[in-house]
Amino acid sequence: MKLAYDREVDAITITFRETTVTTEEVDEGVFFDYDKEGRLAGIEILDAGKRLGGEDVVGKAAAFGIVMTQGVEP
Repeated sequence: MKLAYDREVDAITITFRETTVTTEEVDEGVFFDYDKEGRLAGIEILDAGKRLGGEDVVGKAAAFGIVMTQGVEP
């Protein structure tokens, strides 16, 4: 499993498996990626700071292993 936070667009991506996916928006700004067998392969959450309680929460998550892919780490 790979976790990434893109500070520039405020998005968290959780990748369970690297594969070709079909993406479905399950809620506004929340996307599920499915592999060709229909298994969940990843999740993307836009406006992550707002949805998860602010940049402090996202920064704490980063301390637990989320890779910061853009911007400066907290």
